[in-house]
Amino acid sequence: MKIIEKLKEQRKPFVSTEFFPPADEAALKDFYVNVDKLSALNPLFASVTYGAGGGKQDRTLDIVTHLSRMGFCVMSHLTCVNARVQGLAEYLSRLQDVGVENVLALRGDPPRGQVWNWDGPFKHASDLVRYIRLQAGDMGIAVAGYPCPHPQSVTYADDRAYTLAKIRAGADFVVTQLFFDVREYFELVDWLHDHGCDVPVIPGILPIQSFSSLRRVLSMCGASIPGKLFLELEEADKQGGNQEVFKRGVDIAVDMISKLMIGGAPGIHLYTLNKADLCLHIARECGFIR
Repeated sequence: MKIIEKLKEQRKPFVSTEFFPPADEAALKDFYVNVDKLSALNPLFASVTYGAGGGKQDRTLDIVTHLSRMGFCVMSHLTCVNARVQGLAEYLSRLQDVGVENVLALRGDPPRGQVWNWDGPFKHASDLVRYIRLQAGDMGIAVAGYPCPHPQSVTYADDRAYTLAKIRAGADFVVTQLFFDVREYFELVDWLHDHGCDVPVIPGILPIQSFSSLRRVLSMCGASIPGKLFLELEEADKQGGNQEVFKRGVDIAVDMISKLMIGGAPGIHLYTLNKADLCLHIARECGFIR
């Protein structure tokens, strides 16, 4: 089933989840243990990442196939990096063959240590969306949105214009990059509405495990965090290490989710980092599960 159809039918706030393929076969057992635990959330859908440069494409396909057979509504990431027309067409066909009807179309990041210098046919996520609509018109398509602009965008207006272009190219809905200021989410939604676009915008929430993991994720994705919040987490790390940061991270996530739900967000997309216990703890605090 296409996710947009589930979103149209949804009458109460929901949780969706994101997983990333384990680095090697040895980690698959623990990965599926965490997936099984997170099934308690009854996620509206589960997305699976693709790896920088599409390097984990086959593993992503294996995992979305397995998750689909487990009963999840699954969405596979797709990126522009190193994408060629024939390979992309083949991958879309393989997804459809195993019953996966949804993709998240992204520009993507280059392999670690490289800079963006791709001269292929898909330079922007909007190019990818447009091609998927032509090649696999029945496929459900999501795109990324940035409550705080992508670090390569010059202005807020430029960044939001890119989001709008992806939607107008044929995307069904938006999943946001992680953020830590709910005002930025609602400003993005309002901006899109003012420009004639009312597709669902699902806020992406990153549970904070530790101060070091937060810094690593922020450096990788270019997201920002309010200075006051960063200093609070830094102080928590100094006072009590990972345990104290974990507690403060749960409080932050619960506060954000509560404000998002009260403000009218349709649900939340949890960037699980394949860590079930932390996500379940937050979900219980927010009343999604008992």
